[in-house]
Amino acid sequence: MQDAGPPVPAHITETVPTEDKTRTLAAQRRTGLLVTLVLGGLTALPPLSMDMYLPALPQVTDALHSTAATAQLTLTACLAGMALGQLVVGPLSDRFGRRTPLLTGMVIYVLATAVCAFAPSAPLLIAFRLVQGLAGAAGIVISRAVVRDLYDGVEMARFFSTLMLISGVAPIVAPVIGGQILRLTDWRGVFVVLTVIGTLLTLLVWRRMTETLPPDKRHSGELSGTFGAIRRLLGDRVFAGYVFTGSFAFAALFTYVSASAFVVQDIYGASPQTFSLLFGLNSIGIVGVGQLNGKVLVGRVAMDKVLTVGLVLITAASVALVLLTSGVFGRAGLPAIAAALFVLMASMGLTLPTANTLALLRVKRDVGSASALVGTSSFLIGALASPLAGVAGDGTAVPMAVVQLTCALVAVGCFVGLCVRGRRTVE
Repeated sequence: MQDAGPPVPAHITETVPTEDKTRTLAAQRRTGLLVTLVLGGLTALPPLSMDMYLPALPQVTDALHSTAATAQLTLTACLAGMALGQLVVGPLSDRFGRRTPLLTGMVIYVLATAVCAFAPSAPLLIAFRLVQGLAGAAGIVISRAVVRDLYDGVEMARFFSTLMLISGVAPIVAPVIGGQILRLTDWRGVFVVLTVIGTLLTLLVWRRMTETLPPDKRHSGELSGTFGAIRRLLGDRVFAGYVFTGSFAFAALFTYVSASAFVVQDIYGASPQTFSLLFGLNSIGIVGVGQLNGKVLVGRVAMDKVLTVGLVLITAASVALVLLTSGVFGRAGLPAIAAALFVLMASMGLTLPTANTLALLRVKRDVGSASALVGTSSFLIGALASPLAGVAGDGTAVPMAVVQLTCALVAVGCFVGLCVRGRRTVE
């Protein structure tokens, strides 16, 4: 990516000598602001696509004469598309480079979002929300792959912490933006705004993003060999360990997101305003600790130690939540529950970017496929775990705490059993 002067065309960067390509990548790394803006925008687009739409769900139900369950399917379809699309786009980016699959995905995203804005029926809206998610997955998976192309070691860990700042803020502001849009127009206006955002991002990528994966580092031959990289990556015990460690930690976070409104408001009697305040504070905790990790800890403390501390804090907070919600110490009030949730959420700022960085550091050639596995695993495990938080009905928060503790313990087991012991076996 180039900040000053015209961008280097992809066909030029693909034919220059190795030394020139090295200088090109070094120049791209130096333009940190532009890299952050483009990759941050691509990272923020999926949560914007999901959460800006949330305040409009009742309107969608009425306007399309559907049920609430059908309206919820529009969210499920988008989430499923984002998860599965990464498995397709990631390997393709290892075969054809980052730029072409990304631009293709962005164009399809814009077109699908525009169709959503004018969808006359719920089935059509569900279908194109699926397409929207599949295409939007290109931004998620390729942004991580581009970071791995441009950065290594400490620099990569710091950049992932910066991306966590953006991805942490986006879900907070998205419903607020959606609510303001609904004051001016109806639910279709949300998709019009997303279409505009997608179009601007597409133009920015087209004008300013150059290829970051040189031809000599791409897969050649049949596409079956390209997709076979996923199987090879999972055969790396340490890589798989970091992927599943991060994924189960993310599942604990996703369980909080799906259950917290019910727990805080219906069980502990908080107002919607109090819930919004607590949700915002927890999000600030994730972002703040993530920045502490990137700006202070990275380069001074070994990343495995940072990951260990994060996992210990998540597990301790989950144990506290189980004890508090089950009444072992009597009926706990909202302040105690909120404090434990804050520690659990803030610890994600240590755990998630560090696990992702350590996983991608294991990979040199199949970066797109590796990024796809990181993203898809997190989405799928999170989506499977979060519904279990309501398995015991409306009157208790114990299932949420138990699911979070289970996810934390599995994450610790993956880290110790696959990462730590796996490295010792190799050594």
